[in-house]
Amino acid sequence: MAIISSHTLNGSDGTHAGGISVSLKNLNANNYVFQTFVDNVGRLNESVSSEIIDENATYELVFGTGHYWSSQNKFKGDTKIMEEIVIRFKILNKDSKYHFPIILSPNSYSTWWSQGE
Repeated sequence: MAIISSHTLNGSDGTHAGGISVSLKNLNANNYVFQTFVDNVGRLNESVSSEIIDENATYELVFGTGHYWSSQNKFKGDTKIMEEIVIRFKILNKDSKYHFPIILSPNSYSTWWSQGE
């Protein structure tokens, strides 16, 4: 089984960015693997059964950050144009961890793949 994980951090004030919606979709099959939310400290940790992983498929991990920024009182009047963070990747090893930390701000983000243990 593969593990898809993340830690979302508010780059504007250094706090955890919790409650953000997250979905993982197999683009080749056009179906959702999961739809959930990061927890209140911005952590995502989802298991994906090996039986449903297609190593040839492209997967799309989407973080719905627009609602998160709308809920932050200190950014209410600011212009925010980014509604989602989209990461497209392959699951090449069905038994690996795919960790994508994200530092986000209202109109930018930084992410990387950190191969888990």
